[in-house]
Amino acid sequence: MKAENPEDHQRQGLREHLESILIRTEKATSWHDEAGRLRGLVNHEGYVPIRTRLATEDLEFLAGARSDLLSFAELGLRLLDLHQPRDAGGITSDAAHPILRCRSCMWRWPCPTFRAMWESFGAQPNTEAALADGAGPPETINGVSR
Repeated sequence: MKAENPEDHQRQGLREHLESILIRTEKATSWHDEAGRLRGLVNHEGYVPIRTRLATEDLEFLAGARSDLLSFAELGLRLLDLHQPRDAGGITSDAAHPILRCRSCMWRWPCPTFRAMWESFGAQPNTEAALADGAGPPETINGVSR
């Protein structure tokens, strides 16, 4: 039976966050066509006269935001699948906490890629719950400062 590692909480939380972005984005209506119609309403000051001021740059952003976010979330999930911990093998004095390495890049776990993802997406409001479960921030996994 495999012992659950603290990283599993972090990976699971990060996966859930990226999957929720993906699901919300897939359900969202694309602004591509709407942005085209709104572009024709841009006044002489460069804004569409609605409750919110939309600059031309805002419309350009909204036109591609859904497809960009879908691609970005898929990339995050693929990176998360690639960069995951595995037992490095070898002799250890603490069998409950074996030395872990990244399955993809073989850096000591957590690898730089996972750390960057955790710092960007993992530090969510529910981070306190992960800390209470003993996950800790990536720098202090297994009580070891990295």
